[in-house]
Amino acid sequence: MKVSESKILMSSLFATGIAGIVSEYVLATLATYFLGNSVFQWTIILSIMLFSMGLGSRLSKLVNNYVIEYFIGAELLLSFLTSMCALLVYSLMGVTDYIEIFIYILAVLVGLLIGLEIPLVTRINGRYHDLKANISSVMEKDYYGSLIGGLFFAFIGLPYLGLTYTPFVLGMVNLIVASLLFFKFSRRLNKTLKKVLLSAIIGLFMVIVFGIYYAKPIILFGEQSRYIDKVVYSQQTKYQKITLTASYNHHILYLNNSMQLNTMDEWLYHEPLVHAPMLLNSSKKNILILGGGDGCGIREVLKYPEVESIKIIDLDPDMTNFGANNPVFKELNNNSYHNKKVTVLNQDAFIALENDSQYYDLIIIDFPDPRSIELSRLYTKEMYSFCRKRLKMDGIIITQATSPYFQAKAFYCINKTMQSAGFNTLPIHNHVQSFGEWGWIIGSKIYSNDQMKSTLSSIKKLPINNTKWLTTDALDMMTKFGKPVGDTTSLEINSIHNPVLFKYYLKGTEFNQSFYE
Repeated sequence: MKVSESKILMSSLFATGIAGIVSEYVLATLATYFLGNSVFQWTIILSIMLFSMGLGSRLSKLVNNYVIEYFIGAELLLSFLTSMCALLVYSLMGVTDYIEIFIYILAVLVGLLIGLEIPLVTRINGRYHDLKANISSVMEKDYYGSLIGGLFFAFIGLPYLGLTYTPFVLGMVNLIVASLLFFKFSRRLNKTLKKVLLSAIIGLFMVIVFGIYYAKPIILFGEQSRYIDKVVYSQQTKYQKITLTASYNHHILYLNNSMQLNTMDEWLYHEPLVHAPMLLNSSKKNILILGGGDGCGIREVLKYPEVESIKIIDLDPDMTNFGANNPVFKELNNNSYHNKKVTVLNQDAFIALENDSQYYDLIIIDFPDPRSIELSRLYTKEMYSFCRKRLKMDGIIITQATSPYFQAKAFYCINKTMQSAGFNTLPIHNHVQSFGEWGWIIGSKIYSNDQMKSTLSSIKKLPINNTKWLTTDALDMMTKFGKPVGDTTSLEINSIHNPVLFKYYLKGTEFNQSFYE
């Protein structure tokens, strides 16, 4: 009898470890999507959780009576918060501009409950084991549960269930275990509190079922509140949130709530990205595109009949599948993914380049902006050094480089970092209506800045006639810059061990405002 009660207690603590850690991971992921800066958000959320666990443990000293009842009550509250955390965040998205405060409060509450439960279950379990065995058993089950929760979130929850249903699965598991605990200890519970707890269990089952049924419309409401236009597609992948909105005759693609492309004017971005380096290249046979999962870059490259192969390296298979098969993008990129010249490798570009043995005539880098340490890693000296090794001697490389005006320090940091990797560079820019003034950096092993600029300026006729915007005059115009916005002489090189680029990027707007004051 006693062994059985001890086992159900340990099962409850194991479930607490799973549910608690998963709810914190969900909150950290949501904070990253909505607020950006993943390293900061994960650090803050987990630090708040651990601190709150300490507070919860301290509060447990105030519980002198009804220890089992308090423990079951804490389990039920944890089940509720675990199940509803994502839904609550999305529900409030449309009514507050301070969602980060609510996310941090949820992290505090989850931490408090976990911290409260561990001392309580230790006291309850003390009647079944001596101190040594009791403490080790309690901590062991909680830590094991945290590991299982982490593995579940990484390999099953986020990639397959998404942030919509992962919390409900874990919350329901915790509720079931708490219910078993309630019925196992029912004879020892205070009669009044027993009725309250039973009502809470029944009510919580109903709330979770209600939440599962209405999760999609509630989350869609939260998603829609972030965008002016109608959300017509939303997918949580293993790596990012893909959202597509529609308005009148155009669509806008967002990744993690950051605009990536507007079908109204995307050629103002993709034509400079592809044709400027292509026109500098004498050989155009083997092309490598890093990122660019929307497929528009492939579309532009395929306008050159001499191209023999195009390799796309993009981390997220759901993104390349979206670009290849979503009706809007399939039409936008002229079904480019299904061209026999195109191969797709879904792998981390940094690792893929490090292990690659092929040489390329042109490398096109079309990653999202470096707004986090993870993305900043793709703009490092080490990354460009790998590119240089894979580039033929007379080959050309180009990378999108954010705005030379709104993120001036980031733009010129990318330029300086490419130079440190052994490239001669040529910055270019164009006005993209959806983004404002935008820039790219072209790099070459053998051609100087003046040589590349002279080549583009001297082109009298484009070798292709199906561009929407690009002309020979535009090619010449794109190489012309005024003075940099502010002082860019003391910029540091972005590297793995000194990731400064994302800081420059995040401070870009602040930097420009202070410059113009």
